[in-house]
Amino acid sequence: MARIKYYYDTETCKYERVKVRTWDVFLNLLGFLSIALLIAVGLLWGFTKYFESPKEMVLRKENEELKLHYDILDQEMEYVRAMLANLQERDDNVYRVIFEAEPIPSSIRKAGAGGSEKYKNLLDESLLQEELILKDFKAIDLLKRQMYVQTKSYDDIIDLALNKEKMMAAIPAIQPITNKELTRLASGFGMRIHPIYKVKRLHTGLDFSAPRGTPIYATGGGKVKKAVTSYRKTGYGNYIEIDHGFGYVTKYAHMQMLAVKKGQKVKRGDLIGYVGSTGGSTAP
Repeated sequence: MARIKYYYDTETCKYERVKVRTWDVFLNLLGFLSIALLIAVGLLWGFTKYFESPKEMVLRKENEELKLHYDILDQEMEYVRAMLANLQERDDNVYRVIFEAEPIPSSIRKAGAGGSEKYKNLLDESLLQEELILKDFKAIDLLKRQMYVQTKSYDDIIDLALNKEKMMAAIPAIQPITNKELTRLASGFGMRIHPIYKVKRLHTGLDFSAPRGTPIYATGGGKVKKAVTSYRKTGYGNYIEIDHGFGYVTKYAHMQMLAVKKGQKVKRGDLIGYVGSTGGSTAP
């Protein structure tokens, strides 16, 4: 039961009973609740500011682990960039120099990457580190493009190496007659007086003088394009023409006898015929 309160009325000189109005009770209650609410809000703010909830502790730990993983990933990407730069430098300054190929232009090396819009669609719009993640996506995409360019460059180098080996085997690089059998170099390339017609003409070959029947060898690998036997007293007489590829063709004229047929493949040093004096020739 609530205690009854009195107050002293100076006019009547009596103690009068205090009348409690409903409005006063409501105001008192409202004030009490307001103060209680302020105290609760303050306590909650202080708790959330200085103390972590279990969920926040888990999130903080996950963020720390993610940051560590990101730092490791960033270091690995720097390492890959350095390795790729080293490969590009060796490609341009060593391999392509060896095989006499032009270096890849820097504009192609950079392999310009597209925008980041295609990655934004994959990410949650609420991510706090969206720009950082997009930066990594773009960096990885650029590395992939540059590695693709480098891979294609190595494919070209392999083709060059294979062709270089074939070309080195095909280029005419030896005499068709051994020095032991060679009597003399009768005539070189250039203008001369024709030995039969006695007029000045361009001589488009080399005349090797050797005993009749001396073996003649292919000066480089290739395919016999022509194998002609002629009984005419003019022209090249019996001759063989070899297509070595890579723009090289050799012709062996005035032979006594052929040792290969048209379409036959030969290697450098293979026997292809014998020295003679057929066609427009004055001596073997």
